[in-house]
Amino acid sequence: MKNKELLGIAILAAGIGAGVVYSGLQPNSWYQMSLSQSAHHDSAGTTTVAKTAYVSNDPATQAYDKVKASVVTVQNLQKKASLSQGIEAFLNQNKSQNNDNLETASEGSGVVYKISDGYAYIITNNHVVDGSAAIQLINADGQKIQAEVVGTDAGKDLAIVKAKTDILKTAATFGAVDKLKAGQSVLAIGSPLGSAYASTMTSGIISAPRRELSSKDTGGTALTTIQTDAAINPGNSGGALVNLDGQVIGINSAKISASSDGTSVEGIGFAIPADIVQNFINQNEK
Repeated sequence: MKNKELLGIAILAAGIGAGVVYSGLQPNSWYQMSLSQSAHHDSAGTTTVAKTAYVSNDPATQAYDKVKASVVTVQNLQKKASLSQGIEAFLNQNKSQNNDNLETASEGSGVVYKISDGYAYIITNNHVVDGSAAIQLINADGQKIQAEVVGTDAGKDLAIVKAKTDILKTAATFGAVDKLKAGQSVLAIGSPLGSAYASTMTSGIISAPRRELSSKDTGGTALTTIQTDAAINPGNSGGALVNLDGQVIGINSAKISASSDGTSVEGIGFAIPADIVQNFINQNEK
């Protein structure tokens, strides 16, 4: 009999020191290129290859190119913990306005959705920025900039941060989600395992256009989500779930890591739909 209870829906900010198991590397199946070659025979009868041209018309590649520059790594900076200072000081350390002695506590992803009046506005997950003393963003080129949190909602697991546009020049576009169908191709773009793997894209399909996750499933937060089998890993939180038109249809948030009996689970990830994200933005942007 199948046990329908789910265990271990994981939020996906990558913590420092997290264990990582590496398996054999394989090329992504979505990436295909057409190869054209020209060759000729010289008078001696030997064959020489003159030129090789690679041309990619893959829609996934084109969608990725549209969105890549708008997806950033979000670093949650916190003060180095010291229990020797007492439990109260330990718990309240990040409430201080003194930002000396900060270190990266975790890394997630974010999506620039608007550029206005010299500022870039970024949507991410609440759990990515929760508990931070400061926020640092890293763009697709590896450049860093400080940011500030301007709105959060723990219940929706969403947050807005903003930063000056010095290194953030491109905003993504949201796509409609009311007509999503199971089986549609989607891409997940973000920083799995943190900034070392920034701008990573994985591909898959929509497994269910609307999946309700109960507060029991998620450990306290009921969420309406898009279910996908695109690979979503720690560090992908706050990143983009994208259609093949290069439009953001969701913000990646969670995955099921195991069933209640401890069976390993693959290919069950969740993103917060773009319509819920846009409603949150309209209510919380400052």
